[in-house]
Amino acid sequence: MNARIGLITNLNMEVAEDLQIANYGIGGHYDPHYDHFRTKFDINHHQIDAKWGDRIATFLLYMTDVDAGGATVFPRLNLTLYPVKGSAAFWFNLHRDGLGDENTLHAGCPVLSGTKWISNKWIREKWQDRTRPCGPQPDSPEWENGWPKDKPVIE
Repeated sequence: MNARIGLITNLNMEVAEDLQIANYGIGGHYDPHYDHFRTKFDINHHQIDAKWGDRIATFLLYMTDVDAGGATVFPRLNLTLYPVKGSAAFWFNLHRDGLGDENTLHAGCPVLSGTKWISNKWIREKWQDRTRPCGPQPDSPEWENGWPKDKPVIE
């Protein structure tokens, strides 16, 4: 599985977390969350591995069809992904400057009928510089007009 995900994403899978498998029955859902831990205001240090870094990307595989419900939604992007067996979703969690992408906020909607099986692979940021190098300038939206003067800078 790692080799296939690596071929699809062009990322180094040596720094990926173990494959996670989840099952959601009727009413099963996942509240809105980010897969990354680094934001401009807070760094969840204990989740950012000192050796491998933050979660640069997520690969989500839908293992079953769902009779009703169970979609993955990205509210800030107005995007809904309906589970289809064998399909997958992939997204980068971090901007090239290393800050978390706030648009990756996502949730698993409640399963209304049937069952939902998914697996996901979180890929860490270390050793990804050959396929996704950091940019010469910060690319997070927070930098568009300079750092907000009323916000602390995390060092």
